[in-house]
Amino acid sequence: MSNSSSNSSKTKKEAQSALDRFKMEVASEIGVNLKEGYNGDLTSAEAGSVGGNMVKKMIRKQEEQMSSGN
Repeated sequence: MSNSSSNSSKTKKEAQSALDRFKMEVASEIGVNLKEGYNGDLTSAEAGSVGGNMVKKMIRKQEEQMSSGN
């Protein structure tokens, strides 16, 4: 494996790990019992609310950055 391919793989793993932590944080904030691994016991509404709230937080953060000129 080339060095750039190795770096890309590491970057992808780090990004996935950060998204997983963010997902768990959001789920905790809104009271959804999300756990590592299988979450088939969640309702569609619960699972959807986690993703929806993740998007809302990302949009809010981006808007804050844009308005502050960063």
